[in-house]
Amino acid sequence: MRINLTSVFVDDQNAARAFYTDTLGFRVHHDIPLGEASWLTVVSPDAPDGPELLLEPAGHPAVAPYRDALKADGIPLAQFAVDDVEAEYARLTANGVVFTMGPTDVGAVMVAVFDDTCGNLIQIVAEK
Repeated sequence: MRINLTSVFVDDQNAARAFYTDTLGFRVHHDIPLGEASWLTVVSPDAPDGPELLLEPAGHPAVAPYRDALKADGIPLAQFAVDDVEAEYARLTANGVVFTMGPTDVGAVMVAVFDDTCGNLIQIVAEK
C-alpha cells in the first residue's frame, strides 16, 4: 500500500493553480474539466511520478466549518517536506507568501506554517 493522492480544499481552483504552481513551484499533473470544476492535481517537480495533490473545490457544506476551525487553532491542513525550512521560508517570503509561524525548531525537525491564500494553513518541515 502507498499514498498516491491526497487533497486540499480550495476556494478557487484557478487561484489555487496559480499559487501552487507559480508561487510554490509544483507542476500541474492533471487538469480534466468536470463541469464547473476540474480534476486538478499537482506534483513535485522532484517527483513527477510521485504522489499527487488534488486541488479539491471546497463546495461541500462540511468544508468551511472544518477548515475554519483548523485555521482558527493554527493547525495546518497539509504538510510538505523541504530540504531546508529557513531557505524555503526566505524564498517563499520573497514571493509574497505570508507565514503564520516562521522557522521553528521543534526537536527532531524544523517547521514553518504559511497561508496558501486558498483557505488553508500549510506546514513545511525538514528533518534535522
